[in-house]
Amino acid sequence: MITTCSQPKGAPLSQWLRRSVLALLAAVLATAAAAQGEVAAAASKRVVFLAQDFRNGGITAVYRGFEQACQELGWTLNIVNGNGDRATIRRLFDEALLAGADGIVLGGFDEADIADRLAASTRPAPVLVGWHASSHSGPASSLFANVSTDPAVVADMAAALVTPAGGARAGVVIFNDGRFDIANTKTLRMREALSRCTRCELLAIEDVPISNAAKEMPAALERLHRRFGMRWTHVLAINDVYMDSMHFPLLSLGRRDIVGIAAGDGSRTALSRIRSGRSQQLATIAEPTGLQGWQLADELRRAFAKQPPSGRVARPIVVTTQLLRQLGSQEIDDALPYRAEYRRQWSGTAASSASGR
Repeated sequence: MITTCSQPKGAPLSQWLRRSVLALLAAVLATAAAAQGEVAAAASKRVVFLAQDFRNGGITAVYRGFEQACQELGWTLNIVNGNGDRATIRRLFDEALLAGADGIVLGGFDEADIADRLAASTRPAPVLVGWHASSHSGPASSLFANVSTDPAVVADMAAALVTPAGGARAGVVIFNDGRFDIANTKTLRMREALSRCTRCELLAIEDVPISNAAKEMPAALERLHRRFGMRWTHVLAINDVYMDSMHFPLLSLGRRDIVGIAAGDGSRTALSRIRSGRSQQLATIAEPTGLQGWQLADELRRAFAKQPPSGRVARPIVVTTQLLRQLGSQEIDDALPYRAEYRRQWSGTAASSASGR
């Protein structure tokens, strides 16, 4: 499916919030831009965004930013959805290779899932970039660049929000998806952080595939409630998707006391329920997904221009009810002027599409 792009307009943020987000921008953009300079405009390219599963709100949000950036660059964009199935993802990747795509984005699945398909292809290899396609940001074995926040930082931020009230103890269950290196990295780091908390106890690590969360979470929650009872006070999860299926099952068990914290990625569904202040999800550690979508395009553009990867690593954002109410209708990274910065670097590339935005 060939897509077109648009970018919403937003009102200015408060002076306080603007200072905060501008500080974040400096960490994300300035260093690499100064070190590497501008890259010449790339000719029109055909690129594919291959999503692990668009039920994952983080993948969807990153795609929206990437779509906007492709419009700026005048590229033809094809979007395909793996629906959480590895065999489907591999087939769609083969099809993208056969179609002669110039670049392919691995949206939320490990590069190892398609490494053998890439090696077996007799066609010229396209440029591969990934979002959460490796356990670390930057170049990887098959990737020109992987775009991600630091999963260890995300995990530390999430674990730090487990704060037992008064002199109580916190009993924590972690939900993981062991298919992904980045998820395992987060889980290990959260486990280590909890081990340093004198009033925290790690009760269990539950391995539930993100794509099966809606189906498996109710039974898992009931089982955990029977096993741990009131010792269980907190849920840490490697993705907001687990929180999508947590609220009503816990209510049916009479467990309004359990606090949920997601170590990624800041889906729109999660932001909506956190903003309400009525959800058992206290917070999410969000990726600046709009910025990361544009970075994916920039990494592809650098590769097409025979330039090195940018080396940029965005800092995650702790998103709570208080922050979202301060933001109002704004996206969490809307005040970061990354669009203007990238347009400056991409000067001469579809410049007319930047007007008024």
